[in-house]
Amino acid sequence: MADYQGKKVVIIGLGLTGLSCVDFFLARGVTPRVMDTRVVPPGLEKLPAAVERWLGSLNDSWLLDADLIVASPGMALAHPALMDAAEAGVEIVGDIELFCREAQAPIVAITGSNGKSTVTTLVGEMAEAAGWQVGVGGNIGLPALMLLDKPAQLYVLELSSFQLETTSSLHAAAATILNVTEDHMDRYPLGMQQYRAAKLRIYENAAVCVVNADDAMTMPVRGADQRCVSFGVDVGDYHLNRQQGSTWLRVKGEKVLNTAEMNLAGQHNYTNALAALALADAVGLPRATSLKALTTFAGLAHRFQLVRENNGVRWINDSKATNVGSTEAALNGLQVAGTLWLLLGGDGKSADFSSLTRFLQGDNIRVYCFGRDGAELAALRPEISVQTNTMAEAMAQIAAQVKSGDMVLLSPACASLDQFKNFEQRGDLFAQLAQEMG
Repeated sequence: MADYQGKKVVIIGLGLTGLSCVDFFLARGVTPRVMDTRVVPPGLEKLPAAVERWLGSLNDSWLLDADLIVASPGMALAHPALMDAAEAGVEIVGDIELFCREAQAPIVAITGSNGKSTVTTLVGEMAEAAGWQVGVGGNIGLPALMLLDKPAQLYVLELSSFQLETTSSLHAAAATILNVTEDHMDRYPLGMQQYRAAKLRIYENAAVCVVNADDAMTMPVRGADQRCVSFGVDVGDYHLNRQQGSTWLRVKGEKVLNTAEMNLAGQHNYTNALAALALADAVGLPRATSLKALTTFAGLAHRFQLVRENNGVRWINDSKATNVGSTEAALNGLQVAGTLWLLLGGDGKSADFSSLTRFLQGDNIRVYCFGRDGAELAALRPEISVQTNTMAEAMAQIAAQVKSGDMVLLSPACASLDQFKNFEQRGDLFAQLAQEMG
């Protein structure tokens, strides 16, 4: 447990996570200062009156005067004000670092460009199925510090690359990088290796590293070591086994579950299940209850979620596909009897879309592109692409053409912020329009 008595603490960024940091310090007899670049940040009305606040910009003198800065994950460490503070010897951490210094139970830590919310939720469900007291949070659900309020035998944390940048005290019982695909390139100007380096921090001091046998970028810097357990489609300690039309989850040569018994669909979800099982096994959760959890878990909203099936047409909401790798995961191995109507578009965050081209081949696919980067996406295969201003316009055109056996898939490969509040709002609108049009 760290001692913060007498420390001058500045918290950057309010919202739920910022408030959890404020509560954390107040409970330890330290009154922090808070700043936020937004004039009216979320959670402002819940900030105790005794807490000094600075809104609309950063206060450089507060930062330089601090002993400890707790930075929101959205705040780049490369920001000049933070670089000046670091150079002046001020310690800069995030809420996950504060959590790791306090946590008394083992931690399962999960990162990756795609699939991490599904795997985090699954491991949490596996722990609950075993009757364990489990705290699930971090980059999903509750901020990590709020998990300290209740007793726990296990913590399961989803961690973003941004959160890992400011974390150095994580000693995970089991840690995984599910995959590394291009994302947040606006935050990592030096490219993929800089992004990967942030993710690799999750393996430091980890007892078990669960790596993706199909993605070399998920391996520790010096390659696989004795801490590593692997999962993959065809290879790995945990892999898929296809025989007589069935797909099984297989662990070290033993078939453990037929995917027909799972509610989750799609190859990417089967590998998510393998990763979750490897993590659960690594921390000693009973295999039988973990497999039971895999048969009951229905998946998360906005993640390859079937929202409507009518007249043989399936409408799939994969709005959480906010980067190219996530859309590739949805399209990889996808079987559609009729035509696939694919909705792409939004804010691509400076990503390179060209790797999508190989998934847009064949005659049974039509692509509808909308939003800020719609034109760039439509240019990938112009002869099958239509560009509209909005997703709703695209869906209206698609609805007039669909036939039995077709699939309408929103898997945009882009962030939603050019036209929506967040990916949830985009997915909710898709689901609503699917009900009305489908």
